[in-house]
Order: sequence, then C-alpha cells, then structure tokens
Amino acid sequence: MPRITNRIVATVAVAALAGAGAGAGAVALSHDTTNTTTTVSVPVVNGSSNIADSSLSVGQVAKTATPGVVEIDATSTASGSTFPYGSQSSTESAEGTGFVYDTKGDIVTNDHVISGSSSVSVKFSDGSTVKATVVGEDADTDLAVIHVNAPASKLVPLSLGDSSKVAVGDGVVAIGNPFGLDDTVTSGIVSAIDREITSPDNAPIEGTIQTDAAINHGNSGGPLLNLKAQVIGITSQIQSDSGGNDGVGFAIPSNTVQTIANELISSGKAQHALLGVQVKTAANGVAVATVETGTAAADAGLKAGDVITAVGGTNVTTAEQLRAIIDSHQPGDKLPLTVLRSGSTKNLTATLGTRS
Repeated sequence: MPRITNRIVATVAVAALAGAGAGAGAVALSHDTTNTTTTVSVPVVNGSSNIADSSLSVGQVAKTATPGVVEIDATSTASGSTFPYGSQSSTESAEGTGFVYDTKGDIVTNDHVISGSSSVSVKFSDGSTVKATVVGEDADTDLAVIHVNAPASKLVPLSLGDSSKVAVGDGVVAIGNPFGLDDTVTSGIVSAIDREITSPDNAPIEGTIQTDAAINHGNSGGPLLNLKAQVIGITSQIQSDSGGNDGVGFAIPSNTVQTIANELISSGKAQHALLGVQVKTAANGVAVATVETGTAAADAGLKAGDVITAVGGTNVTTAEQLRAIIDSHQPGDKLPLTVLRSGSTKNLTATLGTRS
C-alpha cells in the first residue's frame, strides 16, 4: 500500500487496463489521515469535447468552476481491544473532492471517498464548512451523492458535458484538493478514451477517460472539465508505480455520472443491467466463455462457444464494447443479439436482468 507524506495512506484498487504498464497499480485518489483521534477506555481491576468553437483559457475554466468544487472530509470510527488497555476506538479521516450537482444541495463524489463513514462534512471554496448526509452510493461505478443544507449562494452547480463527444487531444482541467491543498488546478489533455478500469468492489467501469493532467490523492471525486468549463468526468484513479502522479489518470465519464447520480437522488440506489455471461474478445466478435444459469443469457438461449457479433444491429468487436452497451441499458430492456454458432448465424433476444 503506497504511503504518501504526512502519514497519508492511499486506497488501492487493481485495475484491468488496456495497455497498462507492467507492474503499475491503479490507485484510488482519496487520502486517509489515520489515527487522528484515539480514545481509550481503561478497564477496571479484574475486568476486560467538448471543445467547441470558443475555448476558455485554463484560468477562465478555473475561475468559472472553482466555486462549484468542494472538499469532502469523511470520518469513520474503528473499535477494538488491546491488552492491557481494554477497549479503544480510533477515528480515521479520508479527504476527497466533490462538486455541486444541483441547486437543491446534492453533491457528487467517488464512493470510495465516503464509503463506511460515520460523518461527512463539506468545505466550500469560501472556506465555510457544513455537515452532509449520504443520499446514495454505487460501488459498481464508484460514485456517490451526498446532500447539504446550505444557502443558495454557496450552491454553484457545474454543467455536465457530453462525454461521448470527448476526443483524444482535447484540453482538460482538473480541480481538486490533493493532499488537502484546497482548490488545486492542473491541466493537460485527453490521452485516451474508452478505457476500462476496475471499481473498488472489482466491477468493471467502462468508457473512462485517460488524462495526463496531474491528479493525486485527494483529487478523488473532483471534476475533470473541458475548455468550456463543463464536467466531462470525475477523477477517480491513477496508474502508478510510485503511488504518486505519473501522468496517467482516469476519470469516470460524465454520461455515466449523470445516469447514476440521477438514480441515486431519485431512489437512493442504482440498478445495473445483467446479461449473465463471461466473455472475451475474439477475432470475429465477442466469444462467450460461460453462461450463468438462470440469467438473461441462459433464458435467451446463449451457449458457451457462441460468438456475439452484433447487439441491436450494432457490430461489436471487443468485450469492453459489449459491456459498455449492456451498461447503457436498464434491467428489463430487451436486447437483440446476433450470434455466430457453429458457422451459422442466429438471432436471439435477451431480457436483461439486474446485477446484484
């Protein structure tokens, strides 16, 4: 587990990355300050791109967006017993970033920033701090929504861009609180698109944006903006041998953020569609390795050895592409599949289930 200055410890999540360097690890970008407070109970005796026509400068993007970026402090308490001192509890604090999503007081961040916390507070760019409540968490996409009751003057929602229009080479700006350094602004470009990373609970997150903008521990949950000051992603992980910024960072795309955030705000939870297959990329499509009993794939008649060549009329060539299409649907949606089996083409229809 990489250690950073000031006894800050990074949370590590292993990523399945196309083209990732050997030996590099994906590191979630919150940072934990451990053992900030310890209380001891002494026992008694004998007891126990959208880059459009007009782009802004980095400074203009920062000036526009910074009022909507917040610092998040999530506190958790761990209890235990240590001989001969009896029961004791320690308080741990994880710091990250978020941004104002709407004028009602909803704020979006990474799930790994606030997961398991007993208390969450939000600091605005003017230095004022308020308590927050957790609206909902989705470990599969590493996204969460928290809520604050704050004056309207402090709630400056950031605009979301269309992440499907992001292109390699687009200029980007990241704003966050690396190592607790408030309102830090870095810039760079989109280095790659459609990357796959792995969430802290080992679910694949498709379509992520790779950037060389410097992001470090504490940037988790912060916005990655285009040069129109629109959020195109949420910075979530870095690929690093050292545990620090090596110029390879990843952001969850804004289209995913919008879908999940709206579901969390509406119902407190997010639903994910499930086909029920293990697949791998093949020369002529996506090969089915296994089919899970009782799933949409089994009910539709998919078999191990089938090669999925198209979904809903769209040709699929990689396993990542297939997963991204499934992720873009809701449980209950009907998905037409074109399958190659023993040299013959078959057309099947799967009614997607729910991923638990």
